[in-house]
Amino acid sequence: MHPERLSASAAARAIRAGTLKASELLEACLERIAAREGEVQAWEQWDVERARAEARRLDCVPPSGLLHGIPIGVKDIIDTLDFPTACGSPIYQGRRVAADAACVALARRAGAIILGKTVTTEFAYFSPGRTHNPHAPGHTPGGSSSGSAAAVADCMVPVALGTQTAGSITRPASYCGVVGYKPSFGDFSLAGVKSLAPSLDTLGTLTRCVEDAALLRAVLLGDGKAPVLPALPVLPQAPRIALCRTPSWPLAEPSTQAGIEDSAARLARRGARLGEVTLPPLCTGLVEAQKRIMAYEAARSLAFEYDRHGARLSAPLRELIELGMGLPRADYLAALAVAEQSRTQVAALFGEWDALLAPAAPGEAPAGLGATGDPVFSRMWTLLGLPSVALPAFRGAHGLPVAIQVLGPLRADDRLLAVAQWVEAALAG
Repeated sequence: MHPERLSASAAARAIRAGTLKASELLEACLERIAAREGEVQAWEQWDVERARAEARRLDCVPPSGLLHGIPIGVKDIIDTLDFPTACGSPIYQGRRVAADAACVALARRAGAIILGKTVTTEFAYFSPGRTHNPHAPGHTPGGSSSGSAAAVADCMVPVALGTQTAGSITRPASYCGVVGYKPSFGDFSLAGVKSLAPSLDTLGTLTRCVEDAALLRAVLLGDGKAPVLPALPVLPQAPRIALCRTPSWPLAEPSTQAGIEDSAARLARRGARLGEVTLPPLCTGLVEAQKRIMAYEAARSLAFEYDRHGARLSAPLRELIELGMGLPRADYLAALAVAEQSRTQVAALFGEWDALLAPAAPGEAPAGLGATGDPVFSRMWTLLGLPSVALPAFRGAHGLPVAIQVLGPLRADDRLLAVAQWVEAALAG
């Protein structure tokens, strides 16, 4: 038995059944970290003795929360009472806060063991931390939720928390071969999470299966004390799925284009009603609109860091802030208007389709650790605020994982997760 390889849901069921102890699961995860952290470097810090003490305490009481005894990782832009929150920057090295972020407090309430903080890029932008891709150490794990994705992929923890402003959950999920769930915008509280662009910032999850994404969703919505693990809706029939190549399709590598089309064909063979949609013409401007909004808001969110510590910021982040400082407010408002009009037009597509199928990244994880890859296939969906699930689907030209992205209508996350679980099973079959 390898407890570290269990999903959070399977481990939670085993702990409730008395066939697995929280301390056994924790020790298996700690052994994995000891064996692999030197190569993967997914963690900023972890506290072995604190975690062991919490596991022993949980072993002595009946399970009363959905995550009873489950170790989790927390992206290092999310405040934790027990660990410093450095936001991937030397400016805040060792910074302590007085309270957990809301998401961490909800995870604790559900019985989770906060094992430690996972590596993030600098202020959740593009300058990478030290994490390596667990499948190929010379390749990027993606960003900005780099350590969260890598730790889950390498079985150091079953689940971890991340955030997305452009493609910071979807892209590392694709590169590391895990499930990345970005909920409908605003579903999860961002209290205690360092802001980059408030119109875009979204808390999400990195897991190894869709069932665990649904489990964490229940916890983060405040249902962590539910008496039974959540069950996704049962689809009355195979879903209606439309391939959406998006205006960025030419930027996908040939192997990615072929893999997306093959995945769609496999779903059709398993019974999905498959079609194809073309986005309304207005949507061609969404990627640029997202960039403008992110720059404008980042310049204001990081005003203190720029004014007091500008020399200690990376060149790419300074450039983003300076771009945002120089952007006329009229251009910012125009970008917001494009997003709002596009939301209405895209929402109409879901009258016929249960979900859209789109690329998650241009291809497999690029070689090198100096950059985190291109978020082009996530920018527009993040701007629209739609829920998204990145699912490992195929291997790229060099044998590394590549995900597909399954998207649903706003505020219909439970149904989207049910569709994603169907797709997960169909691609595995």
